[in-house]
Amino acid sequence: MFDLSGKVALVTGASRGIGRAIAVRLAEQGATVVAAARGDNAADTAAAIAKSGGRAESIGIDVTDHAAVAELPGAIVARHGRLDIVVSNAGIARDQLLMRMKRDDWDAVMATNLTAAFSLAQAAMRPMLKQRGGRILAVSSVVGQMGNAGQSNYAASKAGLIGFAKALAREVASRGITVNVIAPGMIDTDMTRAITEKGQVDWAAQIPLGRLGTVDDVAAAVCFLASDEAAYITGHVLAVNGGMYM
Repeated sequence: MFDLSGKVALVTGASRGIGRAIAVRLAEQGATVVAAARGDNAADTAAAIAKSGGRAESIGIDVTDHAAVAELPGAIVARHGRLDIVVSNAGIARDQLLMRMKRDDWDAVMATNLTAAFSLAQAAMRPMLKQRGGRILAVSSVVGQMGNAGQSNYAASKAGLIGFAKALAREVASRGITVNVIAPGMIDTDMTRAITEKGQVDWAAQIPLGRLGTVDDVAAAVCFLASDEAAYITGHVLAVNGGMYM
């Protein structure tokens, strides 16, 4: 598939699920991967990549810590000489009907899902501008496109990523930097496995392809947008949802 040899990639929320799959797939395609998550949660991801012959390291970071995030790209460049791919994948959900939603739950979701992507993209600008090239990617959600009852905070944060990416794409295109969004639908992860069997059947009934997606489906889309083959694509939202939202 796409050759990412010589590229250095940073993936947040890389401890499990979609983030782990993205980190593993980028490494399989030749990239050196920095897998980031809270504490040492991404250590297993980096170890799995290394065991399979890839190049990876893990780093513990709270993406809501603006100061820590601001220093991260520079630290990666100091160790590896460059930073080519940034994937903002870290995200949380604190679902509740709006009438019952606590302000803390709104703020926490916005800080992790949206503001953290701003912090990371802003920090990555310096090395990418010097390189005159780079790929900035954000993992949004079908919920950010179509909405979902009980997820006004989550939907707003994921929709915000789309507007953010489109605006930033216009700012940095002249420097060879592309900015794109991947919008997964219902993906088979630990979170969706917690849904009852009936609930999974109900969701699958809304998907024209008739099944939940896999983390590898999402990771493949990320690899494409991170590759040289996608050099003429920017400001785009790539839906990986089985036709759930068209």
